[in-house]
Amino acid sequence: MVRHFPKVIVLVVALAFGGGAAVPAAAADPAVGAKKFIESLADKAVKSLAAPDIDTAERRKRFRVLMLENFDFKRIAAWVLGRYWRGASEAEKTEYLKLFEDMLVLVYADRFAKYSGESLSVGISEQRGDDVLVHSEIIRPGGLKPVEVAWRVSATDSNFKIIDVMVEGLSMGITQQKEFASVIRQNGNGVQGLLDELKKRIAANS
Repeated sequence: MVRHFPKVIVLVVALAFGGGAAVPAAAADPAVGAKKFIESLADKAVKSLAAPDIDTAERRKRFRVLMLENFDFKRIAAWVLGRYWRGASEAEKTEYLKLFEDMLVLVYADRFAKYSGESLSVGISEQRGDDVLVHSEIIRPGGLKPVEVAWRVSATDSNFKIIDVMVEGLSMGITQQKEFASVIRQNGNGVQGLLDELKKRIAANS
């Protein structure tokens, strides 16, 4: 089954990082439910975010809702920060979660205005421990080679949640984790150095 889908969604991590219609996690076959969840999210994303009659503020507002409803945002954010999350103060964690959320919204929401007809072809889904891996391809116009995208979906709560996105086998969560770790090491001021960098990025995209 093919769903129209902007290619930008594969870059969000939060990352993996996130609304489509909720699919009960208690479904008889989680793999089937997860596949339907991704298909539903694809439909919702285009209808909500690629609409030509909404302004920037409204698109960003809708994107934030999509992200928080469909991605396990706090789990992803903590994982991306890695070992630095465990060492951060409660104040730093609270500020980081807010800044990371704002950064994702500002960086990625506007790209839906440039939607050019990409589509998502959802393939097989398979159980991976407590999670489900949903395989898909981004079909691009002009005969360009499709992009392989796999969605790792958690079904531990009442609804499915995306916890990572793999593009051509590369985890977007791990990629973001490495970038943040590099920022922290280079800055030399611990988590506060990353917070300062996120503030700069947000200011640049506001």
